[in-house]
Amino acid sequence: MSRRGRWMAGACASTAAVVLLATGGAPAPAPHGAFGGGSGKGVAVGAYLHYGSPGVDRMQGLSHWLGGTDLRAGHTYLPGDTWTNIEGAPDSLHTWARWRKERSDRLFVLNVPMLDRNEAGVPDARVAELLRAGAEGAYDHHFRRLAGRLVSLGLQDTVIVLGWEMNGFNYTHRCKPDPESWKRYWRNIVSSMRSVRGQRFRFDFAPNRGPDSIAWTKCYPGDDVVDIVGMDSYDQPPGESFEEQVTQPYGLQQHIDFAREHGKRISYPEWGLFRNGDNAEYMRDMLAWIADHKPLYHSITDYCPHGVWQCGQNPRSAQVFREFLSSGRGGRPAGGPPRPDGDGGPGGAGREAAGPGALWGGPALGAGTGPRARK
Repeated sequence: MSRRGRWMAGACASTAAVVLLATGGAPAPAPHGAFGGGSGKGVAVGAYLHYGSPGVDRMQGLSHWLGGTDLRAGHTYLPGDTWTNIEGAPDSLHTWARWRKERSDRLFVLNVPMLDRNEAGVPDARVAELLRAGAEGAYDHHFRRLAGRLVSLGLQDTVIVLGWEMNGFNYTHRCKPDPESWKRYWRNIVSSMRSVRGQRFRFDFAPNRGPDSIAWTKCYPGDDVVDIVGMDSYDQPPGESFEEQVTQPYGLQQHIDFAREHGKRISYPEWGLFRNGDNAEYMRDMLAWIADHKPLYHSITDYCPHGVWQCGQNPRSAQVFREFLSSGRGGRPAGGPPRPDGDGGPGGAGREAAGPGALWGGPALGAGTGPRARK
């Protein structure tokens, strides 16, 4: 995640197999098994629950809330404060590895920063220098170490969301200060990680929806080093309505068209509510869009203000989400198992999830997992 004004909250995702259908009014029941949940052949539905080991534990609670929906994908972030952490130091990777190895059909998704001090407000001129150094191979060894760490943990088939939201303004790993160097640097990273014996990584290129600070197409590094074309998309401008989010330049439709032209699967590593509050219509439309276009996976950002299970301030959207994604036919009534509450986790009142800032010295040093002031 990558948000510019930070409610830092952790990262981990879960995934379910379900179908999402929409009508003009209330959500319609989903045909049973249409996404082939446990089979591993359908859409992996994620939820950003916590960046560390608690995210794994919370999957069971979310599954229960969804009436037993099979959560099949886990999603977390490496902190972008130091190179050591980017190399895969966090102990929580052990927990994710155990979760991944429990079932062969699970999908582990890991957001990987391209530079350290990734949320430290580094100015453009310095970012350009760092990108040029990366393009010349200065940081390749860090990514070889990360690849070796993942392979050693049995996470050799991880989906790597590398340098996410590169078309934005804030991350040190942003593209705009030097797009050509950024692309060469991405290519070096992928080459370095693929050089490690035993790896089967897939690399996900995931910009923000919309123009942002640069057209994300100008940052695309090439079909040979990209396996998935993702997009992070929240209910906020640019795009006051969902239709505008679809049709705007560099929006949801252009994302679909671009991926098709390049022969790539799509994903939505981050999506959720934001500027328009508890917007059940957006929730219904986004779920229907996902159903129509069948990404490899998608992951709602499940903390306030974006989420539905760990955030109690979006009850109408939560009901839509639950009805669409509940196990079997969907359409579960309100009520049932409670939202999480307790130590370090968001409860029904809409408290925030504990995030990297709590452990790594504040949001400026986090993994890029707090919401931005302008998404």
